Amino acid sequence: MDHLACFTPADLAGRHAPDFSAYRWKLLAQGDSWFSNARSKLNAHANLLQELVFKGQALAVNCAGTGDALSHMVDLEANPDFVRLLTGPGAPVWDGILLSVGGNDLIAAARTPAHTADGLEVPLHQRLLRRQTEWGAPSAGVARYFSEPGWATYAEYFKANVKHLLSLRNQGPSAGKPVFMHCYAVPMPRPAGAEPSDELGANGPWLLPALKAYGVPSADWAAVSRLMVFHLALLLKAMAADKEQFPGLFVFDSTTVPLALAAPGSTGISGDWHNEIHLNHSGCFKIARAWSEHIEAVLEGRHLIQPAPTGRRGRGSSQQR
Repeated sequence: MDHLACFTPADLAGRHAPDFSAYRWKLLAQGDSWFSNARSKLNAHANLLQELVFKGQALAVNCAGTGDALSHMVDLEANPDFVRLLTGPGAPVWDGILLSVGGNDLIAAARTPAHTADGLEVPLHQRLLRRQTEWGAPSAGVARYFSEPGWATYAEYFKANVKHLLSLRNQGPSAGKPVFMHCYAVPMPRPAGAEPSDELGANGPWLLPALKAYGVPSADWAAVSRLMVFHLALLLKAMAADKEQFPGLFVFDSTTVPLALAAPGSTGISGDWHNEIHLNHSGCFKIARAWSEHIEAVLEGRHLIQPAPTGRRGRGSSQQR
C-alpha cells in the first residue's frame, strides 16, 4: 500500500513538479482544517490526507491551504487555485475530488449566540441551540436543547453549497468524476484549543463555550456533540443517495470508525484528538485507512458490482427448473 502523495498548487509550477503519468490515481482536494497544509499539522501527521493509502500510486493536489481553523464552506473567491485546477483552461482530468467541508460550519452554527451584540434575540431558525426557556420536555433527551428549525436552515445552506461544487466539477474536464466526502467524528467538548504556536491560530475551544453559554448541563455535553455530528452524517448520506440532485457524490460514514474519545475536561492531546475538534495522528490514521478502502473501491468501479445471489429463497417460494 502506498501513501497518498500530497502536493500543493504551488508545487505544480515548481522545478520539481510531479509527473502525473507516474500515478494511477490523480485527485484534487479542497477543504477545511482537517485537510490543512499548516506546517504544525503536517509535522504532527494530523492531516487526514497524509494517512490515505492505496494499492496503486495516487497523487492529490491539496488546495486547503494553511489558514484558519474555522474556514467555512469552501470560499471559492478566496481560493482560486481550486476553481482553476477544476475548471480552468488546461485543467487536468482528475479521477476524483476529495472534500472536507461542513464540519466547521456546523461548529459555527452551534456558536451562534441567542442574542446579538445589541441585545436583539436571534431567531430560532438561525441557531442550532435553544435558550433554557425554549428547552423541550426532559423526555426528549438531549434533543430538547437542539433547534430543528436552525438545523433545517443549515441543511439547506449546506446542500446548496455542495450542489454548487458539483456544478463546478461538471463545467470542466472532470465532469461526472466522483466527489468524496467524509462525515467527521464526534468531538468531546472540552477546554482544549489550538496551541499558541499553531499556524491554525491561537483559538478555541469551540464547542465548550457555546454549550456553556446556552446553559446545557455538563453531563449532556458529549451527547449534544454526538447529536449534531450524527445529524450531519445523516444529511450527507441522504445527499449521496439522491443521485438526481447530487450525481457522483460518495460519502464515507467516518462516524462508524471506532476512535478513542478525549477525556472530559482534558486540555491537550487526549485519546485520538489533538484538541477539541481536530484529530491527532492516531485519529487520522484510523479514519483514513477506512476511507481509503471506500475511495479506491469507487475509483476501481467495485461499487457497481452486484453481489452474487446466495441461492436462498424465502419461505413459500419455489424454484423454476
